[in-house]
Amino acid sequence: MDGPLAGFERTSFTAEGKTEAIYRTGSGAAVIVISEMPGITPNVARFARMVADAGFTAVVPHLFGSDGRSPTLGYTVSSLTRACIARDFTVMACGRTSPVISWLRALARHEHTRCGGPGVGAVGMCFTGGFALAMMVDEVVVAPVLSQPSLPFPLTKARRRDVALSPADIVRVQERAAGGACVLGLRFTGDKTSPPERFERLRELLGDAFVAVELDSSKGNAGGHRKMAHSVLTEDLDDRPGTPTRDALDQVLGFFKERLAG
Repeated sequence: MDGPLAGFERTSFTAEGKTEAIYRTGSGAAVIVISEMPGITPNVARFARMVADAGFTAVVPHLFGSDGRSPTLGYTVSSLTRACIARDFTVMACGRTSPVISWLRALARHEHTRCGGPGVGAVGMCFTGGFALAMMVDEVVVAPVLSQPSLPFPLTKARRRDVALSPADIVRVQERAAGGACVLGLRFTGDKTSPPERFERLRELLGDAFVAVELDSSKGNAGGHRKMAHSVLTEDLDDRPGTPTRDALDQVLGFFKERLAG
């Protein structure tokens, strides 16, 4: 591969009647990196390399967008519009799991067989932020990370509290949490697309099994985060040592090491 995806191996994966491109780099237990809108951007690829450098196989599936393309407003709106009308994604309805999750669960099982280890990690971001939670219905997913989960779009009170799971999947996730599974969540405090009510609901559902990392983005915040800060691990990441987002990144990588290094 050339450009932003240089060093990645490009293959494909087929399951549930769906075939998509897959990009891999690194070695060790697998971590599924599910890109945010508008797609696999240079900063998503950069984060995947950080996962690989930490000792894991970063697996980045194509779900939407043009792989390796930098984000612009027009490109983001175009990708979002296409995703909103695609049958793979549930963007408005409460209490529903997106259909694409079945394919992602199959990918996780495949990568676990391929890479070994005690299980698989998964990171969802923004539009896909809650996908890692839905994937942990399958026992193979042992390290789910929800970065600024934004679905369903938080246009009403009910949607702000919804976690984009069917009732049956919620029960299964709660069973996993009761059995020792843990979920890590990240968001900026001023991010209206990933509202605080959603994290409150996750605390209600999972108790201490949900670990929330909420970065201050209020006016004059010590971290210097912009008012509209959104993407904790990519576009708004300041990875200089000691910054809040670097600390959050280190917590994510440490979570993977704790759960997958066995």
